[in-house]
Amino acid sequence: MATNIAVKRARKAQRRKQVVAEKRRTEALDAGLPARVLRAAEAPIQHCLLSADLFELGIGTIILARGVTRHHLAVGIFLLDVFCLGIKDAMFKSLESEELAMYLEKAGSPPVSQQPSDARKLLSDLAAWSQSIGFVPHRDFVAVERIFGDVSADESEAHFPFGRDGKPVYIPGPFESATVVRRRVEQLQKHLGEDGFEFETAA
Repeated sequence: MATNIAVKRARKAQRRKQVVAEKRRTEALDAGLPARVLRAAEAPIQHCLLSADLFELGIGTIILARGVTRHHLAVGIFLLDVFCLGIKDAMFKSLESEELAMYLEKAGSPPVSQQPSDARKLLSDLAAWSQSIGFVPHRDFVAVERIFGDVSADESEAHFPFGRDGKPVYIPGPFESATVVRRRVEQLQKHLGEDGFEFETAA
């Protein structure tokens, strides 16, 4: 009899542990990046901004900010290399409007407003183009890109030129190691051949 009671108690304790573990897994998913982005995507769009000199310099950002008001914002920030590497970074931040203004001020030239459908199409087209030459988007891109919510890239008729004069141009950043640079050059050679791209050092 005592043995049966002990077994029942052990089974009950095991079930409790399983319930607690499942609850913790659910809470972790709810607090994860994809879930936070999807919740943010339900709020109105307050800003959609693009670096004005993106296609001149080859590097810049797209910023999409959503919020019930303009003061408290959920922001998706995408660092783009339209000359070669594609989507280098994707970040999701909660910012006050003043913090966003400070970020934009530090970013350099003032950004320009962009139609959200054009911005989403730019991201989609750039991701496809860069992958075709061997460079996948940043690991958080898929999750953060969902901040666009129900905005459709299909509504955009914009066309974006990638590379320069139709040819990829790899310009290493100041913090890229010699190993990374060599690996990327080899990647371009593999996909495009010796003459299919240009390599420049940053000015």
